[in-house]
Amino acid sequence: MTVVAQAPPEADDIAARAPHRRFPVDKLAGSGLIVAMLAFSVHSLWQLDFSWSSMRSSVNTAVTTFAKMDPISLPSAGDLMYLIGLTVGIVVLGTLMAALISVPVAWACAANTSPSPVLRWAGRAVGVVTRAVPDVVLAMAFAMAFALGSPLPGILAMGIHSIGMISKLFADAIEQSDDGPRLAVRAAGGSRAQEFWAATFPQVLPSWIATVLHRFDINLRGSAILGYAGVGGLGYAMRVAFQQFPEGYGRGLGIAIVIFVLCVVLEIVSSTIRRHLLGADPAGRGLGGTIARAATGDRPTTPRRGRVVTALANAGSRLGTSRLFSLPLRPVRALRARRQGEVCTAGRNVTVESMLTRPWTRARVRNLTWTWGAVALVVASWRWADVSFSQISWAYVLPTVQSFWPPDFGSHTFAEFAQAMLITVQVAFAAALLSLVLSVVFGALAARNVAPNPRVRSFFRVVLVIFRGVPELVLAIFLIMITGLGNQAGVIALAFGGIGLLGKLVADSFEEVPRGVERAVTATGATRTQRFAAATWPVGTPALISSSLYLVDTNIRAATILGIVGGGGVGFYITQASTVMSLHGQVTTLVMMIFVTVLLVEAISAWLRRVFR
Repeated sequence: MTVVAQAPPEADDIAARAPHRRFPVDKLAGSGLIVAMLAFSVHSLWQLDFSWSSMRSSVNTAVTTFAKMDPISLPSAGDLMYLIGLTVGIVVLGTLMAALISVPVAWACAANTSPSPVLRWAGRAVGVVTRAVPDVVLAMAFAMAFALGSPLPGILAMGIHSIGMISKLFADAIEQSDDGPRLAVRAAGGSRAQEFWAATFPQVLPSWIATVLHRFDINLRGSAILGYAGVGGLGYAMRVAFQQFPEGYGRGLGIAIVIFVLCVVLEIVSSTIRRHLLGADPAGRGLGGTIARAATGDRPTTPRRGRVVTALANAGSRLGTSRLFSLPLRPVRALRARRQGEVCTAGRNVTVESMLTRPWTRARVRNLTWTWGAVALVVASWRWADVSFSQISWAYVLPTVQSFWPPDFGSHTFAEFAQAMLITVQVAFAAALLSLVLSVVFGALAARNVAPNPRVRSFFRVVLVIFRGVPELVLAIFLIMITGLGNQAGVIALAFGGIGLLGKLVADSFEEVPRGVERAVTATGATRTQRFAAATWPVGTPALISSSLYLVDTNIRAATILGIVGGGGVGFYITQASTVMSLHGQVTTLVMMIFVTVLLVEAISAWLRRVFR
């Protein structure tokens, strides 16, 4: 006789009440959406006739054009310095304008500082609208109300367009700040303004500086396209040169090289400022750290903990372990004080007045020097740009603003505009796909925890700097002028610039992977490739998805204005309508379509980040 043990009746009830893992419907839907976007990107490449045969024919066309082109040349030294000063002046003033206005906009947008939900939504709307309207469209509109050759249209257009991005990132930083200091100020009877300026703003100041400097780099790359809207500087000089075929192509290519060198130099400068003002000295031995140290006279540093451990280890080897732990802690404290820039007061009298006086350490002098240098740059930019509000034709300001309302289609139909918008989106997705494929490879090899050795990492970091240094719109202008590829040239140019941006984000996200996961996999005997596939890649994938969608967002904005330099899509219709006041209603219609598209991409990006976080 076989006896079958039966579970007590309570077991079924316990099993029914036990928590069960919910089927991941959201992750399944998110994965399906990602696959659909990848399929749309591949379809876009095919739809845009992006094939090797067309590439070979374009290479032959480029070779023929180069044969007819004059040698690369530059303007005279005086003219070149004037163009560089004017371009830098417009970029600095436009970025400064956006940086100042973004503070109250971000204050209104952030949930923990906004006084009312209505003001919060109003601030969000200001940010989204300013991000959606291309700066070149604003520059064309402002040019009608200003004197010919005035830099003010470029400054205002660049400043208004930059408000959206700076305020968005700044508002996110405010919402992530610690509420403790703000609540302490409120408990002491402080007003809302005192809460923000005394407790919140000091916390997010480093993030604000980093965001402004990042936007400065983007504005400098985009300044070339403003030349096609009539704004002076290197972009306008390049436009005039490229319009003179074929003898002007050499001059245009020379100016494009100057823009590239200027972008690389100013990226190094802004990177150095970020390192010092944000409290992160250049300790690496790569290209960026070497250049930053050479510019500031710093020597390679090691982390504080590493220096203390090294000092103790050296002392232990000389004195022995027993004597080492009998030593007083004063030398270690002195070492820590010197690391933090404090004054070691051993052996001398200390007064209350001296303790209340902040010492002039090397870090303080350096930061003050950078600050006064920034003020001098702003003053010099004002003089270089030769800004004068007397250049505004006030009689044309109100009619120009009124000409953009109401929106209309003119002689076109909704189907034509929708087809143009579809082409713009296809260019953005196709370029993002090409960038993604190469960025994963370059970004992984540029990550410290993935690269096989420091030399490989430094090499690919330099490669990413070169990709970021070439303004994608300048490259698009050159490719369209030389090869006549149109949208295909736009895809290549946007993909080229996207590799530098996305590759850096991929490298940073891989380096931020927790070391414990990688060490656990390595402890099991896994190889470097297995560690990457089992630990680094799965943890870094959510950041990769978020960065890729951010690249699509920026590509849509960049692809919008490719029609201005010979491409198709929405930019072509915007160019045709922006130069005639009676057609400004079409510009409003097209901007509203761009606005809706950008909102849709941002909503998808936010949802996917929430699903895969």
